[in-house]
Amino acid sequence: MNKPFHEFIPRLGLLDATMIVAGSMIGSGIFIVPAEIIRSVGGAGWMLGMWLLAGLITVIAAVSYGELAAMFPRAGGQYVYLREAYNSLVGFLYGWSFFAVIQTGTIAAVGVAFAKFTAYLVPAFSDTNVLFRLGFVNVSAAQLVSIGVITLLTYINSRGVKHGAALQTFLTIIKLVSLFGLISCGFIWGARADIWNANWQNAWNLSSLTLSGGALSSSSLSGLAAFGAIAIAMKGTLFSSDSWHSITSIAGEVKQPQRNIGLSLVLGTLIVTVIYVLTNIMFLAVVPLKDIAFAPSDRVGVVAADYIFGNSGTVIIAVMVMISTFGCNNGLILSGARVYYIMAKDGLFFRQAGTLNKNEVPGYSLWTQCIWASILCLTGEYNNLLALVIFGVLIFYVLTILGIYRLRQRRPDLPRPYKTPGYPFLPAIYVVTALALAVLLLIFETRYTLPGLGVILAGIPVYYVIVRR
Repeated sequence: MNKPFHEFIPRLGLLDATMIVAGSMIGSGIFIVPAEIIRSVGGAGWMLGMWLLAGLITVIAAVSYGELAAMFPRAGGQYVYLREAYNSLVGFLYGWSFFAVIQTGTIAAVGVAFAKFTAYLVPAFSDTNVLFRLGFVNVSAAQLVSIGVITLLTYINSRGVKHGAALQTFLTIIKLVSLFGLISCGFIWGARADIWNANWQNAWNLSSLTLSGGALSSSSLSGLAAFGAIAIAMKGTLFSSDSWHSITSIAGEVKQPQRNIGLSLVLGTLIVTVIYVLTNIMFLAVVPLKDIAFAPSDRVGVVAADYIFGNSGTVIIAVMVMISTFGCNNGLILSGARVYYIMAKDGLFFRQAGTLNKNEVPGYSLWTQCIWASILCLTGEYNNLLALVIFGVLIFYVLTILGIYRLRQRRPDLPRPYKTPGYPFLPAIYVVTALALAVLLLIFETRYTLPGLGVILAGIPVYYVIVRR
């Protein structure tokens, strides 16, 4: 039974917060997207450059968000920051997009990735195993697995924030230990000088890779096409590094939020960036470039494990990715519902979403999110969902970072226990980079970015209808 609004109870410490940041970031991307990146940019140097650039701008964004988190240490995160920096319309457009595409689309994409690796162990769960047709949609066993996982995690989080946070901390620690173990084993047992040297030939030749008759061929890229290839590659690295801000959505349940939110953002993003770069260096030391680019179903992690451990390694990596994606979705589901809760308190979402259940969590919001994410599982594959999500993510990240400048000018009296280091230059670097990527994606990934833009703009009339009522 739901009860009227009251404040969330702070139950989570710095370790919990950091594990939510890192755990929400590490999903399946690091094991899958290197394939598309290599196909897009062609060289090992460019591949590592994409991961380093994504890590750099993610850390810049995280340290910038620390100022906003310290100013508004309560539930709602980015929705609250945009509402306070601009107005309720901008806040609503974020919340609308967050529910329609950004958060639920990410949950669906991670659920699809979980099913992809589950099918490696149990072929009956493959996306090629179509069970029945629902209208215009073929429903596969993989899609049902995705929906089942999302439903299970929603139930766990509906039982209380400590349940969700404890599961997140446990799974994230397992993920971190497993990844460091994989990296170490790769360098110790799998690394070969001939593979490393071959991979670094023409490392900075920006090209598009194709496979014809089993032979690898490349086409050099220049001009606008080169920028497009970089944007497509960055789409994958940024998506793999996304959701780092999840902790800001549950700030009201974190102890000493003015200190712990900003600190957890920095620690979590730094840990993940180091792991991602080391993992890709290990891939390049173990797996030939062709096998990275054209790994079956893009499962680069499985191919690397096969090179390191033999046949048994593929089972190990599949289990690792299942744990990783399971934990990632737990963090996303945990944090996302708090945004709809605050929107409901502002009268901009379903009224019932603004209530807490007997376990002190927004149960209605959790299950609403579950239903829509499950529907998205039926509508797209991993890379399609990724492209749909990342455009909207970039737009609102830019607006939020610009909100730091706006709040300093318009509301200088607000307490700022933490200030963005390198202001105004570091946030400006993020804004310019993210805007450039968004424009390039709009040009080269039009099939997916235009619907994403359409979802954002569709929120404008919806907002005025809600306000009028």
